[in-house]
Amino acid sequence: MSFFKSLILLILFIAVAPLASVAQRVAQRKQLFDHDWKFNLGDVKGGSNFEFDDQNWRTLDLPHDWSIEGKINRENPTGGDGGFFPSGTGWYRKKFVVPSDWKGRLISINFEGVYMNSEVFINGKSLGTYPYGYSAFTYDLSPYLNFGKQNVIAVRVDNSKQKNSRWYSGSGIYRHVWLVVTGQVHIPNWGVGISTPEVAEKKATVHIKTRVKNETALPKTVTVQTNLLDPGLKKSGAMQTLIRLDAHSEKEVIQDIQVEKPLLWSPKKPNLYQAQINIISNKKVIDGNRTDFGIRSLRFTTENGFQLNGQTLKLNGGCVHHDNGCLGAAAFDRAEQRRVELLKAAGFNAIRTAHNIPSEAFLDACDRLGMLVIDEAFDGWKTAKNKYDYAMYFDDWWKKDINVMVLRDRNHPSVIMWSIGNEIIERKEPQAVHTAKMLVNAVHEIDSTRPVTSAMTTWDKDWEIFDSLMVQHDVAGYNYQLHRATADHERVPSRIIVQTESYPRDAFANWKLVNNNSYIIGDFVWTALDYLGESGIGRWYYSGEVPGEHWENNFFPWHGAYCGDIDLTGWRKPISHYRSMLYNDNEKLYMAVREPAPEPLEIKETLWSVWPTWESWTWPGYEGKPIQVEVYSKYPMVRLYLNKKLIGEKETGIAQEFKAVFTVPYAAGELLAVGVQGNKEVETAILKTSANTARVKLTADRSEISANGQDLVFVTVELTDKNGLLQPNSENRINFDIEGPGKIIGLDNANLKDTDSYISNSRRAWKGRALVVIKSTKSTGTIKLKASAPGLTEAVVVVRSIMR
Repeated sequence: MSFFKSLILLILFIAVAPLASVAQRVAQRKQLFDHDWKFNLGDVKGGSNFEFDDQNWRTLDLPHDWSIEGKINRENPTGGDGGFFPSGTGWYRKKFVVPSDWKGRLISINFEGVYMNSEVFINGKSLGTYPYGYSAFTYDLSPYLNFGKQNVIAVRVDNSKQKNSRWYSGSGIYRHVWLVVTGQVHIPNWGVGISTPEVAEKKATVHIKTRVKNETALPKTVTVQTNLLDPGLKKSGAMQTLIRLDAHSEKEVIQDIQVEKPLLWSPKKPNLYQAQINIISNKKVIDGNRTDFGIRSLRFTTENGFQLNGQTLKLNGGCVHHDNGCLGAAAFDRAEQRRVELLKAAGFNAIRTAHNIPSEAFLDACDRLGMLVIDEAFDGWKTAKNKYDYAMYFDDWWKKDINVMVLRDRNHPSVIMWSIGNEIIERKEPQAVHTAKMLVNAVHEIDSTRPVTSAMTTWDKDWEIFDSLMVQHDVAGYNYQLHRATADHERVPSRIIVQTESYPRDAFANWKLVNNNSYIIGDFVWTALDYLGESGIGRWYYSGEVPGEHWENNFFPWHGAYCGDIDLTGWRKPISHYRSMLYNDNEKLYMAVREPAPEPLEIKETLWSVWPTWESWTWPGYEGKPIQVEVYSKYPMVRLYLNKKLIGEKETGIAQEFKAVFTVPYAAGELLAVGVQGNKEVETAILKTSANTARVKLTADRSEISANGQDLVFVTVELTDKNGLLQPNSENRINFDIEGPGKIIGLDNANLKDTDSYISNSRRAWKGRALVVIKSTKSTGTIKLKASAPGLTEAVVVVRSIMR
């Protein structure tokens, strides 16, 4: 996040504030507009009217998702696709005072995302509708405002037409809203584009395009002054350009600034520069823009694959949807950053935003933390996958939504590729070729520095017939079809390939293809994180239960996807450690245990599942019975001990797929895996049998948060034995009490068959774990969370809420 944004978050705009107080903030160009909205679930007559009485409506702050607050129910029309959550129609209203001295300025409102079919009103006047729930949009308020008096903005959100998404969408104003105040001569929204066409060790060229608009009836002469600051905020380059603007016109100013000895952006060193752009008239700054960017080069070839800053880099990628688990679609900055932190810690270096434009906060976090991104626009084009999906709007809205994505996101160094679609239904029809070409051209009109892809697949024998469609793209995206890549390379040697989706269980086979072929630049697993909706994908089940894949039956109470490497509490599943070990060298030994089938039942897998495998050596009732232990290793050999007795020794090289499986008669105690190098035991992994559940343990991810009404703390809950060892079979109900300037806004346990409300003060543990999410208020002080369960020693965690 830029310095300017950080400043704004510290000084939040206060609606219905005294005029003098608001006037003091007029220098703030972009003001957070999230606080003190009124909300009503359900349609109302006259909700847009200025004089409408909303005093009995609920008061809340944004971001807000009303679907996550509702009851998961088999009869909800979102069905398994939407996680059986409610949808419907809702209204938001906000009253605010505009100071008299703002008259003559341009005042606009920017919505980062409203799901979906929103209509915005100011003082009863409709400003327009926007159907796509993942696009940002802006309206000019200036002509309709009452200066020096109260104003009312109203938003109707209609998510009632179901089904419209194949995964959980959420409902409402689920991303930030901003009030933007500028002069009549100004830089319009997303009016700055920054690229780095020449990058070398000694010098780099920063290419800056700045649009300047003159919305007055007179010509204006202004100076565009640009200063570049390095990651330490030291000046690293500057330029001034004098321009003349005719009345009611705009110009694009191009500036090339040289930076000596640039600090390059990469996943390992995500160095961020800042461009400070000022519009100066009569020696006064009349408008300004602060934009973070990275200096880095991208190159894609069949000979060297994907090269970042001249170095070939293989993409260990994961697909992610936009929800934040128990928070639903609400895109709190801290929640978005935490997702990237989890993915980074799991060894991923790339993310595909399947299948929609992500939040700005998510991309900001990718920039800061060093995560590469395929930025994706749509799930489909002209032909529908669901009755009310984007196909209804494509012809009228595709250009605007593509422009929004590229203009908004082009300055993010994390974004290395654009994606224009996913598994489009009409892929066998000639019109698909025309549509792809149209979309690719629209992207390149704005940004020619990045390649364009889309995700292709087939569920039948046809494949080569898609050659004419694939050639329209710069990079060919394969969903589950990477096994075709070597034959495709012989047929089309110029094709650069990335696997945009893959089955989790195929991690080794895909890694080998990526690692051994320069024209295959990476693999993106479906998925990196569990998510709500697409219910039952990745499930395993027991014989006698309803069989089949997630699209074949109604698998309620399943209301989400369990195909992620990371679950909804943030716990890394064993497959995550295995995948990371393939691509990285920081993790060399890991051990987990395959869940034994409860005889006479059998465990059945589905396409996106892996065998249920756990970090557990606590299996009461299986004494003496064989249990399979998996050891993942980058060492040549591993040894396994049970209670200090050697069970066996096995090779774990590439021929063994870096994996050894031991069959062990279960006995309580200590299981020890050892990595062996040159006949020397060099690293260990331990699993111990847990005793009965005795305690609740709480661990907060941070000890301090900001008292801004937006910041979050994520508290991991574990049920342990008396010695503090996780009891992985515990499912006790835990009650939570909170004191101080914080509020519980979400509870989770990663069990996607548990239909308890995610908005509650009580939740059962699953596999010994749960998660609590606390949001700050605008007051400072000590937040104290207490967790208790009958018969267990309770736990307390303390977090300080401070002004930053």
